[in-house]
Amino acid sequence: MEMSNSLSLEQKFKLQVLNQEVKQLSREQAQDYLMEVLRQNMVKDNLFKNLMNGQA
Repeated sequence: MEMSNSLSLEQKFKLQVLNQEVKQLSREQAQDYLMEVLRQNMVKDNLFKNLMNGQA
């Protein structure tokens, strides 16, 4: 299975939209947003690991 590091056209568009939204945030809001994104990424990683180990 080939893994690609590139983004789809839809993902690139979403990234541009988020970039514009983030520019409007205060520093505190941006830090809160970043922490939530990191937390969700860790949850996703755990889910993926559990699925790969057949534990989900």
